[in-house]
Order: sequence, then structure tokens, then C-alpha cells
Amino acid sequence: MQAYVYILQDKNKKFYIGSTPNLEKRLKQHASGYTQTTRNMVNPKLVLKQEVSSLLIARRIENKLKRMKRKDYIEKIVADGYIKVVE
Repeated sequence: MQAYVYILQDKNKKFYIGSTPNLEKRLKQHASGYTQTTRNMVNPKLVLKQEVSSLLIARRIENKLKRMKRKDYIEKIVADGYIKVVE
């Protein structure tokens, strides 16, 4: 099953990192305020999406990026347009 790792960014330059098997549905949830974490973000936009081979891999990548807590690294990933992944 294919899955996605994605990054949202709002007008205040805050990032949200997530993973999902259904990106379109998940983005609608974010837009509707369904997700508490992104509810307070100011106009979040999808700045990066990357398809991977499974949800397990997507979750591992998401958790690794969240553990890093380095805004400069996330900014570089967004600027490069991809997350370097070894599956």
C-alpha cells in the first residue's frame, strides 16, 4: 500500500509533519479543523509531499523528522523538494 509523508507550513512559518495513506482526505481534515495540532495554524499550505511504499515507512520517516526538531533541516528538505529515504 502506498502512503505519503507530507509537510504543511503556515503564514507564521510553522511546520507540521504528517503521514497518511490518503493525502487528499487528510488535507481536507486539516482544512476543516478536524486535526487539533493544525487547528491553530494560520492558513497552512502543503509545501512537500513524498510517496513511499508503505504506511509503516511513512510513519518511521515522520517520527524521525519530528524527533529532530530542527527547523533549518525541515526548511532544507522543503527547498530541496524531497526527503532522502532509504527503504
